[in-house]
Formats: sequence, structure tokens, C-alpha cells
Amino acid sequence: MGRRTRGGSSPRVGPAAAWRLIGSRNFGPYFVGNALSSSGTWFQNLAGSILVYRLTHSPFLLGILNVAQFGPVLLLAPWTGLAADRFDRRRLLLVTQLAAAALSGLLALLAWAGAAEAWVVILFGFALGVTSAFSAPSSGALIGQLVSRRELPSAVGLNSMAYNLARTIGPVLAAVTVHSLGIPAAFAINSASYLALVAGLLVVHARPQERPPRAESKLRASLQFVWERPQLLALLLVVTAVGFASDPVNTEAPAFAHAFGKPDTTAGFIIGVFGAGAVLAALTLAGRVAGSRMRMAVTLTLLGGGIVAFSLSPWLELGYVFLFVAGFGYLASNTSATSRLQLGVAESQRGRIMALWSVAFLGLRPLASLVDGVLSGLFGVRVAGVVLALPALAAAGLILRLRDRRLSRSQPTVVPERI
Repeated sequence: MGRRTRGGSSPRVGPAAAWRLIGSRNFGPYFVGNALSSSGTWFQNLAGSILVYRLTHSPFLLGILNVAQFGPVLLLAPWTGLAADRFDRRRLLLVTQLAAAALSGLLALLAWAGAAEAWVVILFGFALGVTSAFSAPSSGALIGQLVSRRELPSAVGLNSMAYNLARTIGPVLAAVTVHSLGIPAAFAINSASYLALVAGLLVVHARPQERPPRAESKLRASLQFVWERPQLLALLLVVTAVGFASDPVNTEAPAFAHAFGKPDTTAGFIIGVFGAGAVLAALTLAGRVAGSRMRMAVTLTLLGGGIVAFSLSPWLELGYVFLFVAGFGYLASNTSATSRLQLGVAESQRGRIMALWSVAFLGLRPLASLVDGVLSGLFGVRVAGVVLALPALAAAGLILRLRDRRLSRSQPTVVPERI
């Protein structure tokens, strides 16, 4: 029988819990705005990747583009997490979204004028990466000010779902837009999409933000805090493994399309199928607790195994099935680890902890993308996909090994009777 609330009715789980939270006065506008803005980001990412690949035919430069986009998250982490805790998170998000809208609009004009060479796209990718570096910790930490503590795991999952709903819809619409309207139009749509999140932020009312004492406001204190709590460090490592395993889909989608003998716009459908699996995971897990270590090991296996199977698949149609499974494992693993991280710290520390999360999930993506690009250039994109999936499989194996060791220690020792 399911758990019951004080009123005697079973708490809502699954899609019912998701729709209730999405319909709430505070979280709903933020969710919708974030979903639309994230969809626009995929217009930017896909159009930028296709443009660089068309100009250079270089899988390595696709990796460099991702290095430029996510490198600022790693470089600026000491300041972005501090900013998310010291300054008003809602206002900080408004500033970064408006700046990103201006940058994307300018890139659209340059592409329309035929002046968007590969180095220009990479440079603008870096500039947009700077805005993302400051917005990511604030965006993650703001969720805790919009919902109750009990609703936080579901809200984190739905926030991830917004990103992956965008991953499902955005790349497909972006591929259609690039094919029918051209790359400059895709950049322009991304510019407009940032304003959707601006509108959502103007509507919501966040609870007052707890500010940390100045003595505790350095990132070094957060690093020490995590180092002294191995369970939080382990969760950050899981997030890193998830980011590495998902990188082949994000970075090398145009090259995968070519490997399967399809046009480069098929990259949008490759990313979209992965996102569809993630959306199903978010709807399935809504209203449930973060989950056991065993469940995390299973979902990490789905992610890593799905990416390996997709990379080795002889046909794209079969590969889509494995991608869907991998997408489910991706979001389930990331949501569980992220929820545990946020619930394991005080509200006044969430900005800096989410900055560390950003480093683990986004900031180390340049390294993943660089490895992805180098391996794809030397051995082919299929080999790169297999190698990048190995950290997720290793994390799943380590979790199971630690679980078995803990179970064996908890069992009483049986002393044989003397004969």
C-alpha cells in the first residue's frame, strides 16, 4: 500500500504530482519560461554545430565549440557560486538572460550577413558560456525558494525535465528551421527565447533568500565542506559521470548522423530521441523521493549501456531505441544525485553547492568534449561514444560494490559449532 498523508489520501506521484507542481503559482511560470528558453538554446547549439561542421567538416572543432561554450563554467566557478549566494538570484538571472538575448541577436545578424565564420561562432559560444556560468548556480538554487522542501526533489526533476523537454522538441524544430529558414533564423529564435524566461521570472515571487556570513562566502569553504562529507563528493562524481556519458549526443550529433549515412540535420532527431527518454523519466519519477543507491546504479547502467549500444548500432532506427533508454537513465541519475545534493546542505549554501554542481556537470564538459573530439578525429565517432560512456558504467559498478560490502558487514557472523 502507498504512503498516506495526514488527511488519509495517498500522496500524488508520477504525472499527477508533476502537473500539480507545474500548475502552481510560483513554480509554473518559472518552469514554462525555462522550458522555452532551453528550447531556444538547442536552436543555438544545433545551428552553431551544423554551421561549424559545414564550414570545416571537423569533428575536432565541434569539440572545441563545446569547450568554448562550457569552459567559462569551470573558469568562473569561484565567483559564480558566490554571486548566487551573495546577490539576489532572481535579479542575477534577469541580467544574464537579457545579456544572452543580445548576444544571440547579434550572432543572427552576423550569420545573415555571411560574416559568421567558424571562429566567430566559437567566440560567441564562449560569450554565451559566460552568461550560462553565472545563471546556472542561481537557476538551480532559486528552485528551493519557489517550492517547499518536500516538493524540492520533484521540482528538481521537473526542472531537468524542462531542459530535456527542450532537448526533445528544440533540436527537431531547430533542424526544420535550419532546413527551411536557414541558420540565421535559428540564432534569432534563440535570442527571443531568453525573453520567455525573463517573463517567467518577473511573475514568480521567491521566498526571501538566506545570505551566508561573509566569513563563509568563499568557495574554498564549500570545497572543504564537501571534502569533509564523502557522500556529497560521491554525488558530484556521479554528476560528472552523467555529463561525460551524455556528451557524445550533445557534441557529436552531426558526426553521428554522417556515420549513419544521414544528412547533418538528422542531428536534431538524435538529440530529440535522447531527450524524449529523459522526459519520460521525469514524469515517472515526479513525487517520489530521491531513490536508493541501487536505483541509481540501475539508471547509470541504462545511461552508459544505452550510449554504448547506440554507438555500436548498425542502423539508426535501432540506435534510436538505445538512445531513448539512455535518455531515461540520464535524467533519473542526474535528478537523484542533484536532489540529494540540494537536500544535504543549508539554503544559504545552495548557490555555492550548485556552482560545484555546475562544474561537475557543465564545467568539466569541455574536457569531455575535447576527449570526444580527439577520439572522433582519430578513431571515429563510434569509438568516442563507447569511451565516454565508460565513466557511467564504472560509477554503477562502484555503487553496487560498495552496497554489497555494506550488506556483508551488516550481516551477523556465524560461528560454527564444535563437534
